[in-house]
Amino acid sequence: MTPAELPVENPTRGILLRLLSGLLFAGMVVMVKALSEDIPLGEIVFFRSAFALIPLVIFLRLRGEFPAGLRSKLPWGHVLRSGFGAAAMFTSFASIARLPVAEATLIGYLSPVLTAIAGVVLLGERATPYRVGGIALGLAGVAVLVGPELGAGPMDRVRLAGLALGVATAVLTSLALAMTRSLARSGESPGAIAFYFALTSALAGLLTLSSGWIMPSSETLILLVLAGLMGGFAHIAMTLAFRYAEASRLAPFEYVSLVWAVLADLLIFGLPVGPVFFLALPLLLGGAALAALERGRRQP
Repeated sequence: MTPAELPVENPTRGILLRLLSGLLFAGMVVMVKALSEDIPLGEIVFFRSAFALIPLVIFLRLRGEFPAGLRSKLPWGHVLRSGFGAAAMFTSFASIARLPVAEATLIGYLSPVLTAIAGVVLLGERATPYRVGGIALGLAGVAVLVGPELGAGPMDRVRLAGLALGVATAVLTSLALAMTRSLARSGESPGAIAFYFALTSALAGLLTLSSGWIMPSSETLILLVLAGLMGGFAHIAMTLAFRYAEASRLAPFEYVSLVWAVLADLLIFGLPVGPVFFLALPLLLGGAALAALERGRRQP
């Protein structure tokens, strides 16, 4: 392990970096939602991923991990992890286009619960009461969000599609995170994992070029570039946060991003936060908290 990779205990710095990461990711989501009415999905994915590579490559270069750190003994593992991640980006952005930011963000908290299940199925990890309880609460939260659309009266098909895409995002993200854990255990560099994911997502977005990309205006181009840069810097801030503080200590601060999401809906998009959001909130956050509690118990 190089000196730059040695853990440095500084919880305050780690917490501040985790909060900064959440704020930057929230800013990226706001950009994506603002762009989604006019810009094709694949075009947004391309710009988000391509411009995220710029801060990421600079960061890896400063750490002495570029390009030497990109060598891998498990290329197909990176292909699988990056494929899941790229698919999750498409479904996530499609969900954001159809739902309020707060609801799309809340559904994302199903991901750590599903990651625990993926760990059991894919990595042979033990099923625990924390995991069983977490998935029960998470699924109950999703049922609360979806229930009104399946009840009496005409369904809001756009909202229902957004919820389905959000759940698909959580599933794909959990698979990507399980693969990330497997690659990390095999000695693969976190920088390489992040780089290949961003590169794969950019290429996947580029493959949609023939489906009807548009020439963005200068204002729209700025938003597209900012979405990518914010996503890249957010990932770096998160990486550094885990260098300075344990995952169990940082876990509660993951939920602060919901504050930014609610404020974005109210102040930027003028969308009210519905009652089902507040009914689903404790269930989904409770499921995610159980996953975090178990992760904290397993810390050495």
